[in-house]
Amino acid sequence: MNDHYLKKLDRVTAILTQLQSKPLIRAQDLAEKFDVSIRTIYRDVKTLENAGIPIVGEAGNGYSLMDGYKLPPVMFTKEEVLSFITAEKLMQKFSHQSLGSHYQTAMEKVRSVLKYSDRNMIQHIEKQIDIFNYQPKPEDSIKNVIPTILESIAEKTQLNIEYKTVDSRVTNRTIEAVGVFFEFNYWYIMAFCTLRKDFRQFRVDRILKISKTQNPFSQEYGQINDYRRSPGKNTTKVRLLVEKKIMGHLVNSKKYYGLTEEIEREENVELTFETEWIEEGFPRWLITFADYAVVLEPESLKVKLNHLLKKISEKHQ
Repeated sequence: MNDHYLKKLDRVTAILTQLQSKPLIRAQDLAEKFDVSIRTIYRDVKTLENAGIPIVGEAGNGYSLMDGYKLPPVMFTKEEVLSFITAEKLMQKFSHQSLGSHYQTAMEKVRSVLKYSDRNMIQHIEKQIDIFNYQPKPEDSIKNVIPTILESIAEKTQLNIEYKTVDSRVTNRTIEAVGVFFEFNYWYIMAFCTLRKDFRQFRVDRILKISKTQNPFSQEYGQINDYRRSPGKNTTKVRLLVEKKIMGHLVNSKKYYGLTEEIEREENVELTFETEWIEEGFPRWLITFADYAVVLEPESLKVKLNHLLKKISEKHQ
């Protein structure tokens, strides 16, 4: 089978998916999506009809599948359908750009197995849901970076990356990826760096080049959360007594700063941390709610906090 017929087979199959995922679709829209002429779409639709697919409509008015016709024997509840639409809106705003097109294709396949009435419901309700994100997405210099990383994890092969550091130096690294995670509007790789002989985090938007190698690695690294705390670095135990009324504002940040235990008292909550950022990060975070907290240990944190408060006071006198 030559390349022409392979492309036609892929396109005809994709048109069938489009017809299954939408109540009505125009030939012009299909032509633009697949970058072919409208006449080619007419021929493709005729091919589907000759194969026994019950297509309703005609050229110029749009096409749809006969109500009740569907190929895959999969059914979703109305609640599941609505959850898909909400998840799709979230993915559009927060997913990494290298995953966006793959997710869109997957959602088209999901839509294609829905009942006709559910497809109409989707078309109406998706305009009533929106997600507001006030932080712009970072732009990557290469495409398909996260799929490449995930493939290397599945295949257990090393990656070569060209990476721009925070001070704009460009380095070449060979890494063994453990996983990817999203935090504070950026995607990161957690990986074992063969140069540093230790685990490192690499921000995905700073990767200039990436390629899979043929070099396998046999080390079992476990789950990504086992490495989020950067094992090997020194940590300091911190205990705070925090008023309950402020706890709702610390839901996400307390975990980031190394929360290990949370004990509820009568009017307060005792929080225990193992933090790597006792010198700068932790004191500056603590100062944002210091009037609602008491430092139980260590004494050195009290000294750092007082020093920081003094600097702030002097600067604003």
